[in-house]
Amino acid sequence: MELGGRRGLGSASGLASATREPPPEPRTGTKVGPPGPGDVRARRFLLCLYLVGFLDLFGVSMVVPLLSLHVKSLGASPAVAGIVGSSYGILQLFSSTLVGCWSDVVGRRSSLLVCILLSALGYLLLGMATNVFLFALARVPVGIFKHTLSISRALLSDLVAEKERPLVLGQFNTASGVGFILGPMVGGYLTELDGGFYLTALICFSVFLLNAGLVWLFPWSEAKLSGTKNGLRLGRKPVLPGETDYELPEAAPTPGASESKGTARWPWEDVTWALRDMRSLIFSEMWDIFLVRLLMALAVMLYYSNFVLALEERFGVRPKTTGYLISYSSALGTLAGFALGPILRLYKHNSHAVLLHSSALTCTLLLLYSTAHTMGVVVLSSTLLSFSTSIGRTCITDLQLTMGGAQASGTLIGMGQSVTAVGRIIAPLLSGVAQEVSPCGPPILGAALALVAIFIMSLNKSRAGGGRSGKLKRE
Repeated sequence: MELGGRRGLGSASGLASATREPPPEPRTGTKVGPPGPGDVRARRFLLCLYLVGFLDLFGVSMVVPLLSLHVKSLGASPAVAGIVGSSYGILQLFSSTLVGCWSDVVGRRSSLLVCILLSALGYLLLGMATNVFLFALARVPVGIFKHTLSISRALLSDLVAEKERPLVLGQFNTASGVGFILGPMVGGYLTELDGGFYLTALICFSVFLLNAGLVWLFPWSEAKLSGTKNGLRLGRKPVLPGETDYELPEAAPTPGASESKGTARWPWEDVTWALRDMRSLIFSEMWDIFLVRLLMALAVMLYYSNFVLALEERFGVRPKTTGYLISYSSALGTLAGFALGPILRLYKHNSHAVLLHSSALTCTLLLLYSTAHTMGVVVLSSTLLSFSTSIGRTCITDLQLTMGGAQASGTLIGMGQSVTAVGRIIAPLLSGVAQEVSPCGPPILGAALALVAIFIMSLNKSRAGGGRSGKLKRE
């Protein structure tokens, strides 16, 4: 699993023409890490992106926990409610890669604004829904365009050096996680009021509008294209006469661009080229990374699938107390972003090794939870799981971007979200079958899947470590 330039996106058939020559030595300042104390403008840009992630999950988490209750209050049967709920995951499955690729073609700023505004429209329609049909209709724009976090992560990967990317992504996940902690508390309070759900949806709509305004006012001029294909730089290039303030977040040259110089191309044509080349890359070289992502996502989802029910049956714990435990674990998961920096330095920025060891820890903790005889052991396993899963998610995203190359970070992140959506569809089915055997069936099955993922990573350990370290030495 070589993570160097040979396995980058340029190795795909359609992109080879643009990257046949040996990569030149990066220019000084071509791609920098997170800005230091003196680079206030660059730091401000990153903080704006962190705020976008916080507001996004804050707004969403106010509404999502209330959806199942509201759709039932509209008269939907449990079967219909389940179909409506699964429609979001199905839409995300097909739209994640398309929207990510689209962001590579038309640019981060435009795609981010469109996704935020159309998601806001979906939540506004949700607040106006008075029957099940309108409720389902309101979920369509959200299911297709709710990719704010994916595009923001792609933009972050454009802006920072590869060596510092996991740390910045971890900080972004931490900011988003704080929003996910606060949102349900606000939504739970509002839903107690008359017309509480409609008020909550309206506030969520307002939060998304605020987010769109923030993106519109971003200091885009403080991050400019370096003039090479290696990436972007922050706050290093003065704005030249005639340049717009918003030209930076455009994507890198798209597949087929070298063959069509001087010829106008529609964005959808570039998206088609990119998806075709991405398919050949994924199925020929990156299949193992996406398979590991799917297996680990299933393992964690199976753990949470019957968490409340299992604790009630095994230890007689009330759902309210279990809710506190889940909130506690979520809060710890957000803090994992601060621990990622020291961990990466300890591992010499080898994301593959961090992912391998965090997955091994996750597998061990799932087995420990499954065999626990006291609540103390459950709390311990839940505490450590929040750290291992949070760090693992960040590292798998970093590996995708390292192996796929910077030219299509949006497509790669979107593909990862599609893989996670597949897990959301499969996990409830596997969980139902496993629960027929034992309340501990789902986490035990999750541990088995995690073990398979560890085996796959171990087979590619030597090539992955060597490829990545060599690439970092050239930066």
